[in-house]
Amino acid sequence: MLEGILSQINKPGRYIGEEWNISKKDFDKAEIKFALCFPDLYEVGMSNLGMRIIYGILNNIDDVACERFFAVAYDMEMALRNSHQEIFSLESKRPMREFDIIGFSLGYELSYTNVLNILDLGNIPLESDKRDNSYPLIIGGGPCALNPEPMARFFDCFLIGEAEEAIVELADVYRKFKQGHKGAQDKKLLLEELSGIEGVYVPLLKAKQGKIKKRILKDFNQAYFPSPWLVPHLQIVHDRVSLEIMRGCPNQCLFCQAKAQYYPCRIRKPQEVMRLASGSYQESGYEEFSLCGLSVSDYPYLEELLFGMVNFFKDKAVSVSLPSIKPKEKIGDFSGLIATVKKTGLTFAPEAGTAKLRESLRKDFDEENFFKGILKASEAGYRRLKLYFMVGLPLEEEKDLEAIVEFSLKASEVRTEAGKRRLEVNISVNPLIPKPHTPLERLGMQGLDELKNKREILRKKIARYRNLKLNFHNPQMSILEGILSRGDRKLGSVIESAFRKGARFDAWDDYFVFQRWLEAFQESGIDYNFYLQERAKDEPLPWDFIDVGV
Repeated sequence: MLEGILSQINKPGRYIGEEWNISKKDFDKAEIKFALCFPDLYEVGMSNLGMRIIYGILNNIDDVACERFFAVAYDMEMALRNSHQEIFSLESKRPMREFDIIGFSLGYELSYTNVLNILDLGNIPLESDKRDNSYPLIIGGGPCALNPEPMARFFDCFLIGEAEEAIVELADVYRKFKQGHKGAQDKKLLLEELSGIEGVYVPLLKAKQGKIKKRILKDFNQAYFPSPWLVPHLQIVHDRVSLEIMRGCPNQCLFCQAKAQYYPCRIRKPQEVMRLASGSYQESGYEEFSLCGLSVSDYPYLEELLFGMVNFFKDKAVSVSLPSIKPKEKIGDFSGLIATVKKTGLTFAPEAGTAKLRESLRKDFDEENFFKGILKASEAGYRRLKLYFMVGLPLEEEKDLEAIVEFSLKASEVRTEAGKRRLEVNISVNPLIPKPHTPLERLGMQGLDELKNKREILRKKIARYRNLKLNFHNPQMSILEGILSRGDRKLGSVIESAFRKGARFDAWDDYFVFQRWLEAFQESGIDYNFYLQERAKDEPLPWDFIDVGV
């Protein structure tokens, strides 16, 4: 039956499992059967380092079998529904109902309807109070759990913060409970026991729990790394080995929610990173490694590590890449070093075109070092830059939008004095979303008409320059993300209504339909502008009960 379905759909490699280094545990013999779900396509979920870490940690526990589920594409959803089949795991092809625990990674708010679709395809009631002890326990974690309230009606509990240690403790509590209550399990009693774990939030017990303290992994050098590295059958979004060299960020940018999620800042020793890189290469054969973290330019041993990795891999045609970096003069030297293996693009995040706005955001960005650095990088062979900016900032004026274009143009012309061609500059612009647990959390978010107007201004100004390319994030998506990230428990009815209307993959331009959401808000009797407006200093916020430790 499965073969018949897979023969009808695009990219069956998303669903067949059997990848290199996959876990092969006996499902039937496992005491705890854990379904690990990522609410987006396989190519996206397999690019997520957190997903790989939890998968490895759980499968390293002798009596736990952890298997993966991903959101299915539309053709696969229709094939499952038309044949009256349920969604199945990649490892043993088991239906979701056969698992004890279902854990969702909540990385971005626009995946919420995919969560509901996965549950629905698993024939599992969406709302927590409609699931008795015969159904799996549904838990959620990840960055969106910093404000779990919009999804609270669908989950039994959430892990707030870093899950490496907490997920093991949760499994221990579940095991003891299961063994001590055979045949007569009381779900509420289980939830009360789980609520005793630091970092676990149970929506049903919110009044009893009070403040929830975010879970933090203290010894990052002892942190689990997914080894052996699982190698997919098909190309994924980030088709490389991701080496997390630091967690947290030493900077004080006012808009950054990741600071709250991953605080405090911790580093992995360079010799440990080298050991992991060597092992991952041997296990996977990957030819690209990415050094990842919130601000890798602040990693104190970056130069030492890059020299070590490039020298180690120089005879193996393996490249090393960096995410967005800060403009330090020596970055140009790093770029030349990396370019000896493979010339990849460089990414920077000025966030604003003027020093005035950057200072208002406490954004650490040195223009002089930036231009010196990209000049050196261009001399080493780089031809492309990607620059991230935001609009909708406090104090922003039209001249600040013009400054984005002027800044980008100046970057593209950094080599022209020497008679060389301009660099290609990709300009990525996102509206500011004042997220929970940031210093801007009470700020109002600019409305749809204002954002569309700013997009048109930038489009017109950039159109005259062939070497500048603009990617302005869909304003409607940004508005919806702002609503869902700043929302309360009332939004649960809106999310379910949008799902019932067909909302899926709301983070994808090809699938996003804002009208579905507008209808869902209207039917729920909710004015979405309430969640975008400025909040008074003494006004309670839906996420106040979570202590992120910052």
